[in-house]
Amino acid sequence: MRGLSAFLLLLCLQRVMTDAATARRPNIIIIMADDMGFDDVSFRGGREFLTPNIDALAYHGRLLDRLYAPAMCTPSRGALLSGRYPIHTGTQHFVISNEEPWSLTLNATLMPEIFQRAGYSTNLVGKWHLGFSRPEYTPTRRGFDYHYGYWGAYIDYYQRRSKMPVANYSLGYDFRRNMELECRERGVYVTDLLTNEAERLIKDHAGKDQPLFLMLSHLAAHTANEDDPLQAPEEEIRKFAYIKDPNRRKYAAMVSKLDQSVGRVISTLANTEQLENSIVIFYSDNGAPSVGMFSNTGSNWPLRGQKNTPWEGGVRVAGAIWSSQLEARGNIFTQPIYVGDWLPTLAHAADIELEESDAHKLDGIDLWPQLAGAADAPHVPREILHSLDDVWRVAALQMGQWKYVNGTTAAGKFDTVLTYRELDDLDPRDSRYPVTVRNSAASRALSRFDLRRLTQQRIAAIRRSAAVRCADFQRSCNPLLEECLYDISTDPCEQNNLAYSSRHSDVLAALRRRVRELRAGAVTPGNRASMPAADPTWHTCTWESFELNKPGTVPLECDYHGVPCESNV
Repeated sequence: MRGLSAFLLLLCLQRVMTDAATARRPNIIIIMADDMGFDDVSFRGGREFLTPNIDALAYHGRLLDRLYAPAMCTPSRGALLSGRYPIHTGTQHFVISNEEPWSLTLNATLMPEIFQRAGYSTNLVGKWHLGFSRPEYTPTRRGFDYHYGYWGAYIDYYQRRSKMPVANYSLGYDFRRNMELECRERGVYVTDLLTNEAERLIKDHAGKDQPLFLMLSHLAAHTANEDDPLQAPEEEIRKFAYIKDPNRRKYAAMVSKLDQSVGRVISTLANTEQLENSIVIFYSDNGAPSVGMFSNTGSNWPLRGQKNTPWEGGVRVAGAIWSSQLEARGNIFTQPIYVGDWLPTLAHAADIELEESDAHKLDGIDLWPQLAGAADAPHVPREILHSLDDVWRVAALQMGQWKYVNGTTAAGKFDTVLTYRELDDLDPRDSRYPVTVRNSAASRALSRFDLRRLTQQRIAAIRRSAAVRCADFQRSCNPLLEECLYDISTDPCEQNNLAYSSRHSDVLAALRRRVRELRAGAVTPGNRASMPAADPTWHTCTWESFELNKPGTVPLECDYHGVPCESNV
């Protein structure tokens, strides 16, 4: 009997120690923009419109100077959640369109599953875009305890409906709370709607021992439907009346609402006394589509290319991180980091030991010691596979300072620098930029944890260091006809092809060889042909898990105010 009592006591002690460890784990808050341009945050020196809350996160925390992501939505989100290159999850070719019956591979253990196993409350607010044609593809079957948002590629900012840019599919409603249609608060601007829900979750979490994992995956600044692509509240658009281009004016308003969302989330964490024990990350899923399909006027200046290209303008994204655990807060993080690194990096930060079966599959690496360490921590050698698509015949690989590109998308149509900074339409707040940043909601919340005061000199120094400076143009490259090799450390704008330099022949050979090795281990792309059964007309005007649902079996739960879906049946 005494032995049984000792055993039970030991079990209780283990349980108490486990609960205590769980309670100490930091909250993880990831705020993701959609299709936001590299230069559409003002911490790099842009003055057309300001992003004071995002800038404050960078100035009080660490500005992620060399953050890379795949150049499109589905592969980028898949890399974040799986910690793996798109070639290892079947997402390397193109995004999942709403009418296509496939998903991110089910054999990948995703970040929310890992954090869920470790005792976290896992929540997704906003966009999924990793498959929904079967219920098992959807967020709450892939590790999220809770989802509030949409399953597909994009929606209208007010009515939450979308029409895919393919023939013979109608307009469909796409917004849910977990697996059920969510139709309340129609007409509320979706950036505010998603932020409201994120605030509610944070407030409800206050005082609980269970740590919070929250991914706020915004629609902004992605376009809505083709007939009305750029949408923002009129009162917000009026703030940017000085911008001559009406589309750019709307885009500025969309980004402004996104920036306010960042401030609101950080303020809510502070007001509920959860900020000190939180890691907050903001970044864009890929570069902006400046022109062409889904163009939102976003700017990736001075980088060449845009969304869905292998160039820096498609894959180098704006980002920042804050945590009270960061030793070098108020500094730029210059180590190259890939979105697939967040899984092992955040697991380390949360003291979660990855299971061996999960860890050995990862392409991402743990960079928490570098992020949390000293400002002069040495760089870790980093390979980043930007693209390996044998359908479009595009390969882009970065190893250390060297970047290799062979092939491109859209026949090279978007391979140049597509935007330039506006020098005349300047935000009136720019003349008092440091004051605007310090007065932001984010800065007011974060300043109480400052290691040193956020002075005008500090802001100016970081902003100056974050500016990208292009090297002199020397030798161009046509990736449709030849291989391209760049030293990204000195040539971030990809203006000097070194592939013909005898001094760099060994580098070129090593990159070629590594592409061949990666190709040999690639899985078949998961892309599937569109299914007519996906048409929302068959599912009472709703985008639904169409592979298993018979046409017409989904009940109509939303009041469309007399607006019918466009029948193509």
